[in-house]
Amino acid sequence: MVRGEGEEEEWLATQRPSRVREVQAGRLAWTEIDLIDLGGGFARPLRDGLEAFGVQVNYLRVGQARHLVAALDGSRPIAPYVILSCHGDEGRILMEDVAEELARFQPFTGDVGPERVREHFRLPGSVTLATGCDTGDPALADAFLDAGADVYVAPRGAPFGYASMFAPLFFFYELTEQRTPLEAVERLRAHDDELAMWELYQR
Repeated sequence: MVRGEGEEEEWLATQRPSRVREVQAGRLAWTEIDLIDLGGGFARPLRDGLEAFGVQVNYLRVGQARHLVAALDGSRPIAPYVILSCHGDEGRILMEDVAEELARFQPFTGDVGPERVREHFRLPGSVTLATGCDTGDPALADAFLDAGADVYVAPRGAPFGYASMFAPLFFFYELTEQRTPLEAVERLRAHDDELAMWELYQR
């Protein structure tokens, strides 16, 4: 036994319950997140906030459709949690245009709707959260669940911009405090009308 280990466990047991206690006890992180930055400006501050909760964040900047596919097609291990920091509209994740000379080398061009999620994404067992407007559309949610996500969380509607930064921080604060994703979303939705747009989907 490491010197003082039993004493430390006893002391930690007296503290307010939190997954952060695992980090205080020596773990580098209590979980891992793939943070996919599709634009919108909030991914980098989100990373800083999430790391303060004792989470390892894999920050992946996506500039082309093939980057998004490489991040989420299952060819690399997917983290237990995935955040798509993005813009959305009418049940689609918006993608930035690429130069014409690059477009012909992409697996697809244009935005990401349900068909493209099913074709290109493999998210076995993940809790996936999208920040873009209208990405909580049921058809898009069904596609993420078909792609293997256990839980999909996103707004049905168009919350104001900084609500889309606060929502994932609130969600992961609740998870850090040992609540389930369902409990976290229930508490998020009760906060105010903007956050009430967020929906949780699972099967």
